[in-house]
Amino acid sequence: MDDEAFTNISGKPISLECHSHSSFCREFTVSSPKVSIGKVTVYTCCVWLLAYGVFFFTQNTAVLSSAIFITLIGMMLHIHLVKVDHETLLIIGSLGIQVSSSYASGREITTFIEMSKIKDIVINEAIYMHQIIYYLCVLLKDPSEHDTVSGVVPLFQSSKPRLNCLEKVYKSCQEILSACQ
Repeated sequence: MDDEAFTNISGKPISLECHSHSSFCREFTVSSPKVSIGKVTVYTCCVWLLAYGVFFFTQNTAVLSSAIFITLIGMMLHIHLVKVDHETLLIIGSLGIQVSSSYASGREITTFIEMSKIKDIVINEAIYMHQIIYYLCVLLKDPSEHDTVSGVVPLFQSSKPRLNCLEKVYKSCQEILSACQ
């Protein structure tokens, strides 16, 4: 097991945990910081104080009710649909790759890609606003032509780790892929 501190492309801290279950099976987990109760409290107080200010001048109770309702629904949607606690990449040499994302609400999305469909795992680059970002992705084989790529599956989309973290995962994945081929 290996624990190091890394940052994402925004400079926020993330962590990478590497578990080697066997020589052909490795698991990588990129974790983001938990939801900050302090930030949630500050945002909630600001929205409610603004609503109270509007209520004070308009004497309309619907303003207060809607502010409370919108804040609570917004927090629930953020926790259930946006805030990813950790993303996991499980690579099993002869079987395939499993990618899963666990949200703050406990919801989990898992995808499995068979090894026969995988052409390669690469570090790709993209231009985002005024910077170049790197991301790890799985290249999928075209079933009819084995030399062409039919699709790209980006990994660690929510945590967006920097290049030093991606290189560590990439090297380990390449060891397993080269041993299986």
